[in-house]
Amino acid sequence: MHSDPTSGSRAIHYAWAILALCFINLFINYGIRLGYSVMLPEMIRTIGITRREGGDIINAYLFTYLCLSPFAGYLTDRFGARLVISGLGILLGLGTILMGTASNASQAALFFAITGIGGAAMWTPVVALAQRWFAPRRRGMALGLLSTGFGLGLAVMGSLYPAIVARWSWRYCWYLMGVAALIMVIVNALLLRSKPDDKRLKPWGEQEGLQTAQTNPPAAPTFKERYREIFGASRFWVIGASYFLIAGALYTTLTFIVDYARSSLGFPYERASLLATTHGFGQVFGVLVIPMLSDYIGRRWTILFSNIFIAVSITGILLSGGNPLWLFASVALLGAFYGVTFPMYGACGGDYFRKELMGTVIGIWTPFYGVGAIIAHRAGGQIRDMTGSFNIPFLMCVAAALCAALLMLFVKVPEQADAPTGSART
Repeated sequence: MHSDPTSGSRAIHYAWAILALCFINLFINYGIRLGYSVMLPEMIRTIGITRREGGDIINAYLFTYLCLSPFAGYLTDRFGARLVISGLGILLGLGTILMGTASNASQAALFFAITGIGGAAMWTPVVALAQRWFAPRRRGMALGLLSTGFGLGLAVMGSLYPAIVARWSWRYCWYLMGVAALIMVIVNALLLRSKPDDKRLKPWGEQEGLQTAQTNPPAAPTFKERYREIFGASRFWVIGASYFLIAGALYTTLTFIVDYARSSLGFPYERASLLATTHGFGQVFGVLVIPMLSDYIGRRWTILFSNIFIAVSITGILLSGGNPLWLFASVALLGAFYGVTFPMYGACGGDYFRKELMGTVIGIWTPFYGVGAIIAHRAGGQIRDMTGSFNIPFLMCVAAALCAALLMLFVKVPEQADAPTGSART
């Protein structure tokens, strides 16, 4: 509980309202973005696209997403998350509605590219916003709770989309989520606040009471100083390379898992779609447990072990041979560690760099994972079209995940960071 200075009564700290709004934004955005894997088999069937084209469509989203994300992070640091999330959310909604009108791969790629521009506001600004509202020792917990949004988004859509497809068509899935995104534009504009100072509060988890004014606040770093400090840190590049590799492994597997079960293992569409639901619920379990643990053992070791388990789970998918129990268990395990990957890499921005640089760092890291996913999608889809099998793409994912884990051993600990003792110095 926290005393609300505006009302004179005791009330829940506004950080929890911010976290709830961020959760809904992630739920909708990842219901759109990750739900694409559920709709892909029906789009392949009805508009005649190839697997490579299916990879190109999601890559169109990722291309605009990664191009805008560094600017979204910078703009968040400069002008606040409220403006960025609300403004770009309009494009998220419009692009998603347009996806429902696509009649070929080129149109779908164009419309998903528009969606990706809006999606750039639904990770970097959201993660930076959540971290600003919670004290360093509470960030792992906050990001864990927040990240249940994209796990539940996929889980719900894995069950909801097949029902919509059976009753109408896959196009109505896009219409539904597009309208939901546009509604959130209004909600975000009315309720989001970019930092605790806007409500005369401290971040939740720090000493309660009003935020005291600083008589001589430190000067904000200039544009050149900001980027010189980030790019001059070796840890930035090592973490970014690890992010690049694990993103390729995760996105290839998730994008094609429903199609793999349907085309390679012979599962009916409804049953294959349940893999997305299983993956999503696995994410929810993972993000509720592992990020809080990372507050104590550190982000570096959490990421390292998570990447190893991702390699193990993809190996399990390959070895399942269509055995439903083994396959679903492997997908659930993959979901648990998929769910923690992005908040943990995002939390490194707050742990290994000053808070004034947090949004910028997270934004610049986004192209690392975006490029990794784009390359993996294109290569994975092309190899599947050529060989008729997902075995080689999935084996490549296993190797990438193991290399991503190994790189985290070389992350140099910063001498100073706005982070809890146990997280940055591990």
